[in-house]
Amino acid sequence: MVFIDFPALSALAAASAAVSQKCSCCAVPLDAWQRLPTSLELDRFEEIGTLREDPYEEPTFDEYHPQRTRYDSVDAPIAPRYYPANLSQVARCLNCGRHYLRYNEAGGYFTELRIRALRSALLADAPLSA
Repeated sequence: MVFIDFPALSALAAASAAVSQKCSCCAVPLDAWQRLPTSLELDRFEEIGTLREDPYEEPTFDEYHPQRTRYDSVDAPIAPRYYPANLSQVARCLNCGRHYLRYNEAGGYFTELRIRALRSALLADAPLSA
């Protein structure tokens, strides 16, 4: 899968923001990370790339919240080097062209697909802290 760097991610977010048509992909607000709503049809999305820079390197599970947001906050930053964005693929709705981040949350005895709208106002090109 193609790695999407920060400038390319920013361009995809801007393209997504420019879409104004109604679509079933945004019938449920996806501003914060959440489990995949049952109303979304997975076959109506295409994966276009990944934010995981090196698939052989163990990703960090540190989150990036300089404004004291939380994982499930609608205003939480999208920082590609931090969890969960660093495990995400970028998917595009085939109906309208909006872009979303998706990753598979795996814990204990379950896996669950999570999704979040790609919003340019929340992108943060934050380096990993040492």
